This record gives sequence, structure tokens and C-alpha cells, in this order.
Amino acid sequence: MNQKEKLNRISLILLSLFVVMLGYGILLPTLPYYTERLALKDNLDTDLINFHIGLLTSIYPLFQLIFVVVWGKLSDKYGRKPIIICGLIGFVIMQLLTGLATSLTMLYIARIFGGIFTSSVIPVSNAYLSDITSEKRRTKVMAWSGVAISSGVIFGPAIGSFLSQTDIHIKYTIGLLHLDRFSVPFLFASLLGLIVLFVVTKWLKNTARVPKFTTQKVSLRFTFTKYFIVLLVLSFVIQFAVTLFETVFSIYGKDELAFNSNQIGIGFMLCGAIMAVLQPVFATYGEKVLSTKKQIALGLFISGVSLIVFPFLNNEFMVYGLIIMFPAGGALVTPNLLSAVSLTSKENTGRNISIQSSTDSVGQILGPVVGTWLIADSFYYPFIIAGLIFIISIGLVRFVI
Repeated sequence: MNQKEKLNRISLILLSLFVVMLGYGILLPTLPYYTERLALKDNLDTDLINFHIGLLTSIYPLFQLIFVVVWGKLSDKYGRKPIIICGLIGFVIMQLLTGLATSLTMLYIARIFGGIFTSSVIPVSNAYLSDITSEKRRTKVMAWSGVAISSGVIFGPAIGSFLSQTDIHIKYTIGLLHLDRFSVPFLFASLLGLIVLFVVTKWLKNTARVPKFTTQKVSLRFTFTKYFIVLLVLSFVIQFAVTLFETVFSIYGKDELAFNSNQIGIGFMLCGAIMAVLQPVFATYGEKVLSTKKQIALGLFISGVSLIVFPFLNNEFMVYGLIIMFPAGGALVTPNLLSAVSLTSKENTGRNISIQSSTDSVGQILGPVVGTWLIADSFYYPFIIAGLIFIISIGLVRFVI
């Protein structure tokens, strides 16, 4: 494979990752309002609206957790391309169902369906990138994967907010389907997903399949070593803290700091932008300054300290400064972890990255639950406890190569 073809393949994979995360980001600012409208339409108790918002948020990573390893094994057996295509088809259908939903039941179905199918895109795409890159360039390419994901999270909320506020007064119902202004961002995401699906189907080449006997032979030997388990624990810690922070920051900013929605939005955009900018920088030049082990330890320390200090500051610019510190630490850790997981087994890369993605999903499910539970007692608890978990996790880094 020549350099031009490799760059084309990498670009198509990054485009797939971006559009899926863009769809995820589009939902963030509109889900509370959308859920409220459907709940009131179904004559549900208003006290249950926040419960449904939380459940709709967590049910997506829950079904990703259940199915991600299945997709990873299938990608090892049939190649990465067919599985990525399945994920993109599921993404398009999920966005259509979400945008045209007329009840909470339909919205739950859309979220479950999306969780099942989009769980294939991120881990299998990362496995594809691992397949076509050398060990030397692996961390750099994985960092660009992180950029594509972060970029989707950056632009998604902005697009979702803008399109849901468009001056469109159309209300059209066909059976169980309903079209209004809240439908616009999701229809936009489905159209974008359809375009990417066509491009990937036409131009992305499939990867070689892993022989069945080889997969069976190495599965237990490589998957559950102490080294691999440590990588999974560190991945869990990062995702747990990130989703806890995202959930709690919105409540903390609104109730304690008296931030308006624009100020909270700036915080989220800063977080995503720092991750998008610094991941490739650290992945490209980081090893020239620090070893992989030291980069991960330093990243955990920076993120941990920023979380511990966070609830003690109430100045807007200081808060933004800590928000910049938190993802900066994450940018040191994430690409190095993903690269390390991809190097644990050449024959089972897809499955191992899928197992890591499952671990991430557990963190994404538990982070918001634990965060909202802790914040009921005090705003200090979720930030300080998450920060201490980061600091304590530095002790695990000695097991990382």
C-alpha cells in the first residue's frame, strides 16, 4: 500500500468517527427539551422528566457496552469495512428515528438501536487504523482518531443548538412519525451520515481477515494479562472522570457559579478543543521529551489536581483555566493508552480495542450516576473524589511499558 492510499484510508476512517461523534454531540443540548416535550405529550409526571433524561443518556453507552465486543470479534473474522458500514447504517436510522419520534418509547428505541450499531464504529475504526499503520506511527494516528472524536463533540452541540432554533414552523405527522423544528438537527445528522456511508462503501478498502484458528489460539494468552488489565483500568478511570465532570459541571455551573447556558457551552467547547489540538501534538512530539509511562503519569496528575481544585474557585476565568488543564492532562493519556492496547496483540487488535471500548462504556454509564449522587450532598464531593481517583491511579502506571 503506497502512502497516498494509506492517507486516503485514514481520512475515510476519521470522517466516519467524526460524523458519529457529531451526531452524539448534536443530541447533548437538545435532549432535555426534546425529552420534556415528548414526556408532556405522553402526560407523564413532570417529576419523572429528569429521570428519563438520565436514563436516555445512560442507555446509549449501556447497549454499546453489551455489543461492542461482538462487533470486534466479527471485524476480526470478516474484516473491518463491513462492520463499519453496519455501524453507519445504524447511525443513520437512529438519527431518523430520533428526529421523527412522537413518544418517549420511540426515543428509547432509537437510543437502544443506536447504541447497538454505533458501538461498532469507534473501536473497529481504531482497529482499522491499527491494521494499516506501523508501530512507530501508531500513537500519532490514534491521536488523530482522538481529534476526529473530539471535533465531533466540539461542533455537535453548536450545530444542535443552532438547527433546533431555526425559524421553521412546519409540523407534519405521518402515523408514528412527527416532523417539527426539533427534528432538523437529527435529519441533518442522518443526511450527513448517509453521505459518509456512501463514500466509505465506495472507496474504503477492506482489511485482511484474521484466520479463525489463530484467533482461538491466542485469545486467552494475550487478552487478560496483568498489563492489559491495567490499561483497561486506566481507560475506565479517564472515561469515568470525564463523563462525571461533564454531568456535574452543567449543574455546578448553573446552580453554584450562576453561569448562563452560553458560559457553560464555552466550557464544553474549551474542553473538546483542547483535546482536539493537544492530542496530535503530544502524540507527535511527546516521546521526544517524556517516555510513554511518564506522559501517562503526568497526564493523570494534571487532570487530578485540576479536578480537586475546581470546586474551590468561582472566578469565571479561573474556572476556564482549570477546564483547559483537565483535558490537557487527558490528551497526554488517551492516545498513549489506545496505542498500548492496539499493540497487545497483532491477531486480536479489533477484539482488544473493543474490550477497551466496553470498559470506556462502563465509565460513561457510572460517571453521570455517581456524579449526580455525590452532588446531592455537596458540590465538593464529585470533583474531589474523581481527582483523587486520578492521583491514586498513577500508582498503576509502573505496570505500563
